[in-house]
Amino acid sequence: MAATLGYALFPTALGHCGIAWSERGLTGVLLPAADEATTRATVARRFAGCSEIAPPAQVQEAIQAVTALLLGSPPKPVDLTHLVLDMDGVPPFHQRVYALARKMAPGETTTYGELAQQLGEPGAARAVGQALGHNPFAPVVPCHRILAAGGRSGGFSAPGGVTTKLRMLLTERAQFNGPGLFDGSSESPN
Repeated sequence: MAATLGYALFPTALGHCGIAWSERGLTGVLLPAADEATTRATVARRFAGCSEIAPPAQVQEAIQAVTALLLGSPPKPVDLTHLVLDMDGVPPFHQRVYALARKMAPGETTTYGELAQQLGEPGAARAVGQALGHNPFAPVVPCHRILAAGGRSGGFSAPGGVTTKLRMLLTERAQFNGPGLFDGSSESPN
């Protein structure tokens, strides 16, 4: 397993995100917590033994891409599939789920069940949800684009929960064919 070399925080339209890296790629990307200090504490705890340091050029590129995605920069959707992830320690099923989720374009959505079918595991919707709930690379692995059955928002384990998920989908200008996204959620996307 490649050791994480360092981590950094960076500001985005949603708040300060965290990013960590090894020699082989990104070892983690964290969406913002309630404030910068909480994000910093979460990243430091998750990558204990590492220091907050200036990111190298390839990580700086990843920071710029994530920042642009969360800003919703027009005119072209931001693609993060070129960013290299270090998946040492990530279970094989999770890796398959993440690889398929990464193929989705900004603003595109699917459901846990549809993703399970695409994996050739039609009964694995719950396992897909669990894999996405443990996603260490959000939003590089765009778990926010996966919805519950019927197009409902479903859960979201990142800080801010469903509100963050909906804000990210709105930032990406996600299109939905009919009702469903905000059904069953009492939280406003703003």
